[in-house]
Amino acid sequence: MKLVRDKDQPEVMVKWYDYTKWVLDRVDGFPKNQRFVLGTRLADAVVKVLELLGEAAYAGRERKRELLEEANRKIEVVRWLVRLCMDRNLISNRQFLFSATGLEECGRMVGGWARSLASTNGVEGARVRS
Repeated sequence: MKLVRDKDQPEVMVKWYDYTKWVLDRVDGFPKNQRFVLGTRLADAVVKVLELLGEAAYAGRERKRELLEEANRKIEVVRWLVRLCMDRNLISNRQFLFSATGLEECGRMVGGWARSLASTNGVEGARVRS
């Protein structure tokens, strides 16, 4: 089941929500010894990004920019953790490609949202909805 987008929610938040569900489903299938080491870190990182995007959706301009920058850094951590999962054969090449595509799309959306804030002179930035 996909999250239905509310008109006030940034599209990136909905996409990241769906990505988070996908990651959590993959982590559930990790072997026990990896689930509690790598799986926990990956799950925590994707949930943290979801929290940051949720906060950013309702924050003021300055705080929003900080939250989006932190979300971008955390997305980069998720990229490396997913790559490590593939290298350890915890996810398939096909799953890695699916993940990389989602990460790329969401990363661009978060970056665009942050840039839109930087390009406005004291005016609330527009949410990226592409």
